[in-house]
Amino acid sequence: MTRLAIFTAPKPFTNPHIRTIQRNSVRSWKALGDEVEVWLVGDEAGVAETAREFGVNFIADVQRNSFGTPRIDSIFNQVREKSSAPYLCYVNADILLFHDLLDTLDLTRSNLQRFLLIGQRWDTDITAEMDIQPNWEDEFIPGCLRSAKLHTAVGSDYFVFPREEFTDIPAFAVGRAGWDNWMIFQARLQKMAVINATGGITAIHQNHDFSHLPGGKIHRYQPESLENLNLAGGRERMFTLYDTNKVIRGGVITNPPFARERLIREISIYSLLHFRSARLAKALYRILNPGQAIKDRKKDKRMIESIEDTLKDTE
Repeated sequence: MTRLAIFTAPKPFTNPHIRTIQRNSVRSWKALGDEVEVWLVGDEAGVAETAREFGVNFIADVQRNSFGTPRIDSIFNQVREKSSAPYLCYVNADILLFHDLLDTLDLTRSNLQRFLLIGQRWDTDITAEMDIQPNWEDEFIPGCLRSAKLHTAVGSDYFVFPREEFTDIPAFAVGRAGWDNWMIFQARLQKMAVINATGGITAIHQNHDFSHLPGGKIHRYQPESLENLNLAGGRERMFTLYDTNKVIRGGVITNPPFARERLIREISIYSLLHFRSARLAKALYRILNPGQAIKDRKKDKRMIESIEDTLKDTE
Protein backbone atom coordinates (compact mmCIF):
# COMPACT_ATOMS: atom_id res chain seq x y z
CA MET A 1 0.00 0.00 0.00
CA THR A 2 1.26 3.45 -0.90
CA ARG A 3 2.21 5.43 2.18
CA LEU A 4 3.72 8.56 0.69
CA ALA A 5 3.47 10.48 -2.58
CA ILE A 6 6.66 12.37 -3.44
CA PHE A 7 6.08 15.04 -6.06
CA THR A 8 7.94 17.83 -7.77
CA ALA A 9 7.80 20.21 -10.73
CA PRO A 10 11.14 19.69 -12.50
CA LYS A 11 13.03 22.23 -14.52
CA PRO A 12 13.43 21.48 -18.24
CA PHE A 13 15.86 18.64 -18.86
CA THR A 14 17.66 20.62 -21.59
CA ASN A 15 20.62 21.78 -19.48
CA PRO A 16 22.98 18.77 -19.23
CA HIS A 17 23.84 19.31 -15.56
CA ILE A 18 20.24 20.00 -14.51
CA ARG A 19 19.23 16.86 -16.41
CA THR A 20 21.84 14.82 -14.55
CA ILE A 21 20.95 15.94 -11.04
CA GLN A 22 17.20 15.68 -11.60
CA ARG A 23 17.57 12.13 -12.87
CA ASN A 24 19.66 11.34 -9.79
CA SER A 25 16.90 12.70 -7.57
CA VAL A 26 14.18 10.63 -9.22
CA ARG A 27 16.35 7.52 -8.88
CA SER A 28 16.79 8.17 -5.16
CA TRP A 29 13.03 8.55 -4.64
CA LYS A 30 12.28 5.41 -6.63
CA ALA A 31 14.77 3.51 -4.47
CA LEU A 32 12.52 4.09 -1.43
CA GLY A 33 10.38 1.18 -2.60
CA ASP A 34 6.76 0.30 -3.25
CA GLU A 35 5.38 2.31 -0.33
CA VAL A 36 6.32 5.49 -2.21
CA GLU A 37 4.88 6.79 -5.46
CA VAL A 38 6.63 9.50 -7.45
CA TRP A 39 4.90 12.25 -9.43
CA LEU A 40 6.51 14.62 -11.94
CA VAL A 41 4.34 17.64 -12.71
CA GLY A 42 4.51 19.98 -15.71
CA ASP A 43 5.16 19.66 -19.43
CA GLU A 44 8.63 21.20 -19.49
CA ALA A 45 11.04 19.65 -21.98
CA GLY A 46 12.02 16.12 -21.05
CA VAL A 47 9.67 15.66 -18.09
CA ALA A 48 7.25 13.27 -19.80
CA GLU A 49 10.10 11.25 -21.28
CA THR A 50 11.84 10.97 -17.89
CA ALA A 51 8.61 9.86 -16.22
CA ARG A 52 8.16 7.10 -18.81
CA GLU A 53 11.79 5.99 -18.55
CA PHE A 54 11.69 5.67 -14.76
CA GLY A 55 8.14 4.35 -14.58
CA VAL A 56 6.82 7.18 -12.40
CA ASN A 57 3.60 9.18 -12.57
CA PHE A 58 3.30 12.22 -14.82
CA ILE A 59 0.89 15.16 -14.81
CA ALA A 60 1.25 17.44 -17.82
CA ASP A 61 -1.49 19.97 -17.16
CA VAL A 62 -0.65 22.61 -14.57
CA GLN A 63 -1.81 26.18 -14.16
CA ARG A 64 0.79 28.88 -14.75
CA ASN A 65 1.21 32.51 -13.82
CA SER A 66 1.60 35.41 -16.24
CA PHE A 67 5.31 34.59 -16.65
CA GLY A 68 4.49 31.00 -17.67
CA THR A 69 5.83 29.51 -14.43
CA PRO A 70 3.90 26.59 -12.85
CA ARG A 71 1.86 27.55 -9.80
CA ILE A 72 2.32 25.86 -6.44
CA ASP A 73 -1.42 25.66 -5.74
CA SER A 74 -2.03 23.84 -9.00
CA ILE A 75 0.87 21.44 -8.46
CA PHE A 76 -0.33 20.49 -4.97
CA ASN A 77 -3.99 20.20 -6.00
CA GLN A 78 -3.26 18.05 -9.05
CA VAL A 79 -1.29 15.51 -7.06
CA ARG A 80 -3.81 15.51 -4.21
CA GLU A 81 -6.58 14.81 -6.71
CA LYS A 82 -4.81 11.98 -8.53
CA SER A 83 -2.98 10.28 -5.64
CA SER A 84 -4.64 8.41 -2.79
CA ALA A 85 -1.54 8.43 -0.58
CA PRO A 86 -2.33 9.52 2.99
CA TYR A 87 0.84 11.65 3.18
CA LEU A 88 2.36 13.99 0.62
CA CYS A 89 5.91 15.22 0.17
CA TYR A 90 6.75 18.11 -2.10
CA VAL A 91 10.48 18.22 -2.77
CA ASN A 92 12.68 20.25 -5.07
CA ALA A 93 13.89 18.26 -8.05
CA ASP A 94 17.58 18.56 -7.10
CA ILE A 95 17.22 16.85 -3.71
CA LEU A 96 18.30 13.27 -2.92
CA LEU A 97 16.18 11.50 -0.30
CA PHE A 98 16.79 8.33 1.70
CA HIS A 99 14.99 5.76 3.85
CA ASP A 100 15.28 7.92 6.96
CA LEU A 101 12.49 10.00 5.39
CA LEU A 102 10.10 7.05 5.83
CA ASP A 103 11.43 6.28 9.30
CA THR A 104 10.83 9.86 10.38
CA LEU A 105 7.36 9.88 8.83
CA ASP A 106 6.49 6.75 10.81
CA LEU A 107 7.79 8.34 14.02
CA THR A 108 5.76 11.48 13.39
CA ARG A 109 2.46 9.95 12.36
CA SER A 110 2.52 7.62 15.37
CA ASN A 111 2.68 10.65 17.66
CA LEU A 112 0.88 13.45 15.83
CA GLN A 113 -2.13 13.84 13.58
CA ARG A 114 -1.45 17.29 12.10
CA PHE A 115 2.13 18.14 11.25
CA LEU A 116 4.57 19.62 8.78
CA LEU A 117 8.02 18.08 8.45
CA ILE A 118 10.73 20.41 7.14
CA GLY A 119 14.48 20.65 7.59
CA GLN A 120 17.86 21.85 6.44
CA ARG A 121 19.63 20.33 3.47
CA TRP A 122 23.23 19.38 2.83
CA ASP A 123 24.88 21.05 -0.19
CA THR A 124 27.32 19.08 -2.32
CA ASP A 125 28.67 18.93 -5.88
CA ILE A 126 27.51 16.01 -8.02
CA THR A 127 28.24 16.13 -11.73
CA ALA A 128 27.62 12.57 -12.95
CA GLU A 129 24.64 10.28 -13.06
CA MET A 130 24.56 7.98 -10.07
CA ASP A 131 24.25 4.19 -10.05
CA ILE A 132 21.67 3.68 -7.32
CA GLN A 133 21.42 0.09 -6.15
CA PRO A 134 19.85 -1.52 -3.04
CA ASN A 135 21.51 -0.25 0.18
CA TRP A 136 23.40 2.37 -1.83
CA GLU A 137 22.89 5.00 0.87
CA ASP A 138 24.82 3.05 3.54
CA GLU A 139 28.12 4.15 1.99
CA PHE A 140 26.96 7.21 0.07
CA ILE A 141 25.60 9.26 2.98
CA PRO A 142 28.68 9.08 5.29
CA GLY A 143 31.02 9.75 2.39
CA CYS A 144 28.95 12.65 1.09
CA LEU A 145 28.49 14.34 4.47
CA ARG A 146 32.24 14.45 5.06
CA SER A 147 32.51 17.22 2.44
CA ALA A 148 28.94 18.56 2.16
CA LYS A 149 27.94 21.80 3.84
CA LEU A 150 24.81 22.20 5.95
CA HIS A 151 22.66 24.91 4.40
CA THR A 152 21.46 27.80 6.53
CA ALA A 153 18.07 27.47 8.23
CA VAL A 154 16.38 30.09 6.03
CA GLY A 155 15.26 27.90 3.12
CA SER A 156 13.23 24.70 2.90
CA ASP A 157 13.49 22.13 0.12
CA TYR A 158 10.98 19.50 1.25
CA PHE A 159 7.59 19.49 2.95
CA VAL A 160 5.92 16.36 4.35
CA PHE A 161 2.34 16.58 5.59
CA PRO A 162 -1.02 14.75 5.73
CA ARG A 163 -2.99 15.08 2.49
CA GLU A 164 -5.79 16.99 4.27
CA GLU A 165 -3.49 19.94 4.97
CA PHE A 166 -2.64 22.91 2.71
CA THR A 167 -5.77 22.78 0.60
CA ASP A 168 -5.91 26.56 0.11
CA ILE A 169 -2.56 27.79 -1.18
CA PRO A 170 -2.08 31.16 -2.95
CA ALA A 171 -1.02 31.13 -6.61
CA PHE A 172 2.71 31.14 -5.82
CA ALA A 173 5.29 30.63 -8.57
CA VAL A 174 7.33 27.47 -8.09
CA GLY A 175 11.10 27.84 -7.90
CA ARG A 176 10.92 31.43 -6.67
CA ALA A 177 11.46 32.78 -3.17
CA GLY A 178 8.79 33.21 -0.51
CA TRP A 179 6.32 30.37 -0.90
CA ASP A 180 8.30 27.98 1.28
CA ASN A 181 8.37 30.58 4.06
CA TRP A 182 4.60 31.00 3.78
CA MET A 183 4.15 27.23 4.23
CA ILE A 184 5.82 27.44 7.65
CA PHE A 185 3.79 30.51 8.62
CA GLN A 186 0.54 28.87 7.51
CA ALA A 187 1.29 25.67 9.43
CA ARG A 188 1.94 27.67 12.60
CA LEU A 189 -1.21 29.71 11.97
CA GLN A 190 -3.22 26.48 11.68
CA LYS A 191 -1.72 25.25 14.96
CA MET A 192 0.06 22.31 13.39
CA ALA A 193 3.18 20.70 14.80
CA VAL A 194 5.88 22.31 12.65
CA ILE A 195 8.85 20.01 13.05
CA ASN A 196 12.48 20.76 12.28
CA ALA A 197 13.43 17.29 11.04
CA THR A 198 17.06 18.05 10.21
CA GLY A 199 18.08 15.51 12.83
CA GLY A 200 15.86 12.83 11.29
CA ILE A 201 15.78 13.38 7.51
CA THR A 202 18.90 13.51 5.36
CA ALA A 203 18.23 15.76 2.37
CA ILE A 204 21.18 16.23 0.02
CA HIS A 205 21.08 19.10 -2.44
CA GLN A 206 23.04 18.76 -5.66
CA ASN A 207 24.54 22.19 -6.33
CA HIS A 208 23.78 23.96 -9.60
CA ASP A 209 23.89 27.41 -11.16
CA PHE A 210 20.91 29.58 -12.03
CA SER A 211 21.32 29.71 -15.79
CA HIS A 212 17.75 28.43 -16.14
CA LEU A 213 16.40 31.68 -14.64
CA PRO A 214 16.18 35.08 -16.40
CA GLY A 215 19.56 36.78 -16.35
CA GLY A 216 21.05 33.68 -14.71
CA LYS A 217 20.27 35.26 -11.32
CA ILE A 218 19.13 33.53 -8.14
CA HIS A 219 15.39 33.25 -7.48
CA ARG A 220 15.17 36.08 -4.95
CA TYR A 221 16.25 38.51 -7.70
CA GLN A 222 13.35 37.47 -9.94
CA PRO A 223 10.14 39.54 -10.27
CA GLU A 224 8.05 36.49 -9.46
CA SER A 225 9.67 36.35 -6.03
CA LEU A 226 8.24 39.80 -5.34
CA GLU A 227 4.84 38.53 -6.48
CA ASN A 228 5.21 35.56 -4.12
CA LEU A 229 6.08 37.90 -1.26
CA ASN A 230 2.96 39.95 -1.89
CA LEU A 231 0.77 36.85 -2.19
CA ALA A 232 2.16 35.63 1.14
CA GLY A 233 1.05 38.82 2.85
CA GLY A 234 4.36 40.58 3.32
CA ARG A 235 7.84 40.17 4.71
CA GLU A 236 6.66 39.56 8.29
CA ARG A 237 5.14 36.24 7.20
CA MET A 238 8.43 34.96 5.89
CA PHE A 239 8.90 32.28 8.54
CA THR A 240 11.97 30.03 8.58
CA LEU A 241 13.18 26.90 10.33
CA TYR A 242 13.84 29.11 13.34
CA ASP A 243 10.04 29.35 13.67
CA THR A 244 9.35 25.64 14.08
CA ASN A 245 7.66 24.59 17.31
CA LYS A 246 9.02 21.03 17.46
CA VAL A 247 12.36 19.40 16.70
CA ILE A 248 13.62 15.86 16.17
CA ARG A 249 16.62 15.06 18.31
CA GLY A 250 17.95 11.57 19.03
CA GLY A 251 14.97 9.91 17.39
CA VAL A 252 12.48 11.79 19.57
CA ILE A 253 10.06 14.62 18.74
CA THR A 254 10.51 17.25 21.40
CA ASN A 255 10.27 20.97 22.06
CA PRO A 256 13.06 23.21 20.78
CA PRO A 257 15.62 24.12 23.42
CA PHE A 258 14.83 27.28 25.33
CA ALA A 259 16.81 30.31 24.25
CA ARG A 260 16.39 34.02 24.80
CA GLU A 261 16.33 34.65 21.04
CA ARG A 262 13.55 32.12 20.58
CA LEU A 263 11.43 33.67 23.31
CA ILE A 264 11.81 37.10 21.74
CA ARG A 265 10.84 35.70 18.34
CA GLU A 266 7.75 33.94 19.71
CA ILE A 267 6.62 37.16 21.36
CA SER A 268 7.21 39.09 18.15
CA ILE A 269 5.10 36.75 15.99
CA TYR A 270 2.29 36.30 18.54
CA SER A 271 0.04 38.86 16.88
CA LEU A 272 0.50 37.27 13.45
CA LEU A 273 -0.54 33.87 14.77
CA HIS A 274 -3.38 34.85 17.10
CA PHE A 275 -5.11 37.88 15.57
CA ARG A 276 -7.21 36.79 12.61
CA SER A 277 -7.44 40.29 11.19
CA ALA A 278 -4.48 40.48 8.80
CA ARG A 279 -4.40 44.29 8.99
CA LEU A 280 -4.45 44.31 12.79
CA ALA A 281 -1.86 41.55 13.01
CA LYS A 282 0.46 43.41 10.66
CA ALA A 283 0.04 46.66 12.55
CA LEU A 284 0.71 45.01 15.91
CA TYR A 285 3.74 43.19 14.51
CA ARG A 286 5.25 46.49 13.41
CA ILE A 287 4.45 48.16 16.74
CA LEU A 288 6.03 45.29 18.70
CA ASN A 289 8.99 44.97 16.33
CA PRO A 290 9.94 48.47 15.14
CA GLY A 291 13.56 47.52 14.50
CA GLN A 292 12.61 44.45 12.50
CA ALA A 293 10.00 46.43 10.55
CA ILE A 294 12.73 48.84 9.46
CA LYS A 295 14.95 45.91 8.43
CA ASP A 296 12.04 44.38 6.49
CA ARG A 297 11.48 47.61 4.56
CA LYS A 298 15.18 47.76 3.71
CA LYS A 299 15.08 44.13 2.52
CA ASP A 300 12.07 44.92 0.33
CA LYS A 301 13.87 47.91 -1.13
CA ARG A 302 17.01 45.87 -1.91
CA MET A 303 14.87 43.13 -3.42
CA ILE A 304 13.06 45.59 -5.70
CA GLU A 305 16.36 47.14 -6.78
CA SER A 306 17.84 43.70 -7.53
CA ILE A 307 14.76 42.74 -9.53
CA GLU A 308 14.97 45.96 -11.54
CA ASP A 309 18.58 45.11 -12.37
CA THR A 310 17.53 41.61 -13.46
CA LEU A 311 14.82 43.03 -15.72
CA LYS A 312 17.35 45.44 -17.30
CA ASP A 313 19.78 42.59 -17.95
CA THR A 314 17.10 40.55 -19.74
CA GLU A 315 15.84 43.34 -22.00
